[in-house]
Amino acid sequence: MHHHDVSVWGSWELTPEILIPLLLLIYIYIRQPKGAVSLRQKLYFFAGILSALSVIVSPIGARAMDYFTLHMLQHITLMMIAGPLLVLGTPQSFHPTNRIFVTLTQPMVSWFTYAALMIGVHLPVPHKFIMDNAWAHTYVEVPLYLLLPYFFYFNLLDRNLTNRRISPAMSVISLFLMMVPETLTGFFIYTAPGSIYDNMYTLNDQRIGGSFMWAGAMIIDAIWMSFAVYHWIKSEEKKSQDMDAEIAAENGK
Repeated sequence: MHHHDVSVWGSWELTPEILIPLLLLIYIYIRQPKGAVSLRQKLYFFAGILSALSVIVSPIGARAMDYFTLHMLQHITLMMIAGPLLVLGTPQSFHPTNRIFVTLTQPMVSWFTYAALMIGVHLPVPHKFIMDNAWAHTYVEVPLYLLLPYFFYFNLLDRNLTNRRISPAMSVISLFLMMVPETLTGFFIYTAPGSIYDNMYTLNDQRIGGSFMWAGAMIIDAIWMSFAVYHWIKSEEKKSQDMDAEIAAENGK
């Protein structure tokens, strides 16, 4: 559903199918026992919620099906900002043993599903289908933009430095490797000589959106890589402290 005859900044929409689950998530979060989450985690969590809402109910979300630039802004914000922030805001005690969650957060599975979503929704045929069918955008694309990044970053930005499913070093490598499909997707969209979406958007709109993906992915990924490096350093410090404690214990015998 396209509305090019309506002003972009005059376009706002309530999306109960997305707002209700987010409000439920907020309710569950604030009902956590006292001390279960730190102030910093709360700030991360609500920053993630606000960043998601900023591209869902705002003109960016309302017109994401009309302009490729706005679609890409929504895509980048949900996948590369909201998802990681929600992970950083997750209580350390949250480690579900549900088989589906465990499978979807398995490092290899989460990496490839994230990359597949990143590339797949911007291929001409699936992208045109999604943009021509509002239900696919609302009930499939946007929820996946929220869920799959959370599963991916859950392994990489986890504050728990023990019992990890992936080493801190591999977290850094995984984030670095993800820059390849992210930046190449934006690069090929930007450098395409003509419309790759059957003239659904102007060529200038397509190129601006591609440039956002190309440059934005590198900048944002660098930030999350710095978080992962920090966790790596803290992990090595903990190992060193544990080793010193063991040596001291042995010498004290």
